[in-house]
Amino acid sequence: MEMKWLEDFLSLCHYKSFTQAANDRNITQSALSRRIQQLEQWAGLPLIDRSTYPVHLTPAGESFLPRARKAVDAISALREETLQRHSAPDEILSFATMSTLVLTFFPLWMERVEASGEPFRTRFSEAYSSFATNVSKLLRNECDFLLTYSHDCVPAIRELVDYPYLTLGAERVIAVSAGDGEGKPLHKLALDGAPVNYLGYRDSSFFAQALPQAIFDRASFQLNTVYENGMSAALKAMAVAGHGVAWIPESLAVAEMKNGQLVRAADPSFDMIVEIRLYRSFRLRCKSAGRFWKRAEEVGTLTDRVALSA
Repeated sequence: MEMKWLEDFLSLCHYKSFTQAANDRNITQSALSRRIQQLEQWAGLPLIDRSTYPVHLTPAGESFLPRARKAVDAISALREETLQRHSAPDEILSFATMSTLVLTFFPLWMERVEASGEPFRTRFSEAYSSFATNVSKLLRNECDFLLTYSHDCVPAIRELVDYPYLTLGAERVIAVSAGDGEGKPLHKLALDGAPVNYLGYRDSSFFAQALPQAIFDRASFQLNTVYENGMSAALKAMAVAGHGVAWIPESLAVAEMKNGQLVRAADPSFDMIVEIRLYRSFRLRCKSAGRFWKRAEEVGTLTDRVALSA
């Protein structure tokens, strides 16, 4: 029996969907199904009722769930205790976060945090982790902090309602397109206008969940999706190359907006404002994490980081 089988099982119990659980675990749906079957073979009984949607547990699965959760927690606690006991001199703060924030926000913010004179060692989770995976890392106590965008319409953010967090700033998310050389967009969005090539986010990403309710539900844009990616930087590159319109964080496009490679593709009323939040685990994994949190509270909001004027 492998630890990852139990983690897969817990994710499936949480999301009640093979698709969402596979996104959370950053594996294909077929790989998740195969590993659940391996777990069931090890247990000797079916644990999942696959005849319903959302999926339900069998009676055996119901009794297996609390024990599986307890086993995963115990193994995770054993690892944490071992790390804390033998790695104290080299404490490293673990962050789950988004690639865009790593590029645009984290460096300046860390400079402020460390201005007190104490340096901190930091590391990030996997570069291509999905938003759901990042949230799950905090829920499972697999990281010290979650640095993320936040919007009330995103379900995973509501799952974090009981977790302590700091609001570090805000970000404007804007629709951009390559320019035509005269300051006008090659692909312009207009209400009830002609279909426009759209560069969209994958279902597992934060903005794939936020944009429909925040923007699309109140705008009758005709969007023809020609490309999808979970990373804003990848969508920006496609927009610069002239392939369509993308909604991306404004801070990611400062240089391209300045030199005219990108221009606004929609009225500012269709911008989306998101908060930048730092969530912390209930059980910080090292002493320096507690000092870091206190310092982050003292630094407060980087109000000068993002311009929110239209």
